[in-house]
Amino acid sequence: MDKYVCDPCGYLYDPEVGDPDNGVEPGTAFADLPEDWTCPICGAGKDSFEKED
Repeated sequence: MDKYVCDPCGYLYDPEVGDPDNGVEPGTAFADLPEDWTCPICGAGKDSFEKED
């Protein structure tokens, strides 16, 4: 699964880790995150993330 980076702050969303502090289980693909999910560091929306090269 692809990793995604938050443009404003550099947070890396790794689907193997998920975001358990915010209710996202490990193994959750970025595309499967809820539309209202935001970066746990800076609060940016999903549209502020880009796929890691």
